[in-house]
Formats: sequence, C-alpha cells, structure tokens
Amino acid sequence: MTTFVLIPGFWIGAWAWDEVATSLRAAGHRVHQVTLTGVAEKAHLATPDTDLETHTVDVLRLIEEQDLHDVVLVGHSGGGMPVTQVADRIPERVKRVVYVDSGPLPNGVSQFDTNEPAEQERLRAEIGDGHLLPVRDWDPAADPVLLAGLDEAALATLRERSTPHPLGAATQPVRRTGAADALPVALVACVFPIEQVEAMVAAGHPFFAAFQGGEIRGLSTGHWPMLSEPKRLAEILDELS
Repeated sequence: MTTFVLIPGFWIGAWAWDEVATSLRAAGHRVHQVTLTGVAEKAHLATPDTDLETHTVDVLRLIEEQDLHDVVLVGHSGGGMPVTQVADRIPERVKRVVYVDSGPLPNGVSQFDTNEPAEQERLRAEIGDGHLLPVRDWDPAADPVLLAGLDEAALATLRERSTPHPLGAATQPVRRTGAADALPVALVACVFPIEQVEAMVAAGHPFFAAFQGGEIRGLSTGHWPMLSEPKRLAEILDELS
C-alpha cells in the first residue's frame, strides 16, 4: 500500500481526482485528494493574501495532521508548485514526487513568469485590481491541444465546477532550498511527446532538468488526464508507487 496525496492544478478542486482515486483505492492504496484554499468548495476563502505559501501550508497541514509518511506527492499542472515546496520542507516524509504535465520550477520563478510577456500583460489588464485568475473558456475549438481527449461530459463538468484561482498562487515565486533534490521524481508527460521531453531533459532545459535520472512516462492526451484518461493515469501512478 502506498499513500498518495493528489493536488490539482488551477481552477479545479479535489473532485477532479475522483476517478483516479477510486482506481488507486481499488488497487489497495491510501489516497488523499486536496482542494486548495480559494478554489472549488473553498472558493469563498480566497482573499488577496491567498498565495502559493497558503497552498503549500494546505498540503503540509494535511500530511502532518494525518501523520503521513512515505507519501507519493502528485501535482498536476499548477499543483506542481505547492508539491515542490512541500517536498523541499519535509523530504523525510516523502517517498516520491510525481508531476503530471508539470514540473518543479526553478527557484525564484513563478507560474506567471512562464507566460509570454504579451500574455502577462493581457492577464494583468483583465484582472485589474482583482485577486483572482479568471477561469479559462474550456473551448476545445479554440484550444484543441490542451483540451484533447475531454468528452462533452467532462467539458460540461469543467465549465460548471471550475472556479477562479487565487492570483497570488500564480505570481508568488517558488522557493527551493535543495533539501528535496535527492528524492525520486517522475513525470507523466501528456501534451509534449515523450521524445521531446526526453530531449529537453538531456539538454538541461531549466523546466525539465530535475527529471534527469527520473522516470518519465508518456500519456498521449490533453492537459487534464485525470478527466480524459483517468484509468490509465491511475495505472501509471500505481506503477510508480
């Protein structure tokens, strides 16, 4: 039995992991699904001060209060940032870190920094004085790559259940001391073909260098595999446990 802690990416809550978690529990694992502060059923808790540190503490508190050890931390997309910081702070409780279409950003880099300057400017104009990152449109015609594999039911659920994301979680830089650098890491690559990812790892790309020597699994689908390929994603996580 492995203890999994599943952290979702932007705009979605613990609910997005339901099918994956069901399969993992059926395989005999212990699973904790996390909804981060200010999102989904916790949307009412979002404030201008809700940031990456808040989300890191969410996960730390769960692990400490439940007295979890040998944890496999799984971070999807933007959920990779709190996962990175949690592993850095309590590496002695972590067995492995798995990034699902994500990765450990370099120290001092925020998720917002990964956007092109024009996109940053557009988002800043749209947000104005607000403190929430607007939900995406969930329009597969406009974004066929990221939304690949999602059927109409999944898209309808995303439109109904996704909520704006605390802006501070995207703009606050990741802080890493290197304490978790020796932990085993794995990547489930969805949007980028595995050959391309392996080439970027070999080239020392700053967003992929941490996977040198780690396990890389390809899952050809869009950016939300817990909804488009939940059974296969659960199988991969089971294999990585």
